[in-house]
Amino acid sequence: MKNMCRDERISLVRQRLRALDQGCPEVCHPKQIPGLLSGVFKQEAIHELYAADAADAVAVNAFALAVGMLSANGQHVVWALDEMMASEHGDPYGVGIEEMGIDSSKVLIVKSSNIKNLLITGEESLKSPSVGSVIISAWGKSETFSLNSSRRLALAAKLGGATLFCVRAGAEPSPSAAETRWSVKATASTSLAGAAPGHPSFSLTLLRRRGGGELKNWILEWDRDARSFREPAPLSGAVVPVAAQRPAEAWSQRGRRVA
Repeated sequence: MKNMCRDERISLVRQRLRALDQGCPEVCHPKQIPGLLSGVFKQEAIHELYAADAADAVAVNAFALAVGMLSANGQHVVWALDEMMASEHGDPYGVGIEEMGIDSSKVLIVKSSNIKNLLITGEESLKSPSVGSVIISAWGKSETFSLNSSRRLALAAKLGGATLFCVRAGAEPSPSAAETRWSVKATASTSLAGAAPGHPSFSLTLLRRRGGGELKNWILEWDRDARSFREPAPLSGAVVPVAAQRPAEAWSQRGRRVA
């Protein structure tokens, strides 16, 4: 019965993809993601995004969703989510997706009960002409993520014209056909006016690039209004003045205020 349920899930995914494909105009996918990450994420390929720490699972998924939306160029994004990832860090929240400036109607979320189904969903989605990018998000170690499976996904991405972002949390990198490999973690954001919460901020480390090339680190903010990444604004360096009603003697030589 469990196997039948798994087969039914894949069948439903295929039906939903066929429905998206009906009447889908032919779209020329962008050659590269615009903005600061231009030329970094090769299209029609696999890119691995690893959470720097288990606690960074939410951050790496958020980053994947943002960069996946940019890569999709107005097409649909399929987010295939391992149930273990959802169990550890919660289900995707539609309002939260919209708050990121992403049209949730363009995001098809599929939950998979096992890694094998997760990879099948990713491969099927990459073949769909209505899909611009695919995210597969998994928690923990799994031998199913093999070099052979990544080669199958790489071929599907190349033939289908979409880009795959493979999100891993609680796992160590292993050999794969990925074009790039990244470590992603959350970092402190700069507060907005009125001490409002700042934009989502990420620390990105490029660990590996196929064919060689410079490895570097970025600190980037996601601007939901502009739907783009940007470098954080530099601190002004301004110092809050001492209150006018408090005499200068109220400060000790060590700079601590006297009660």
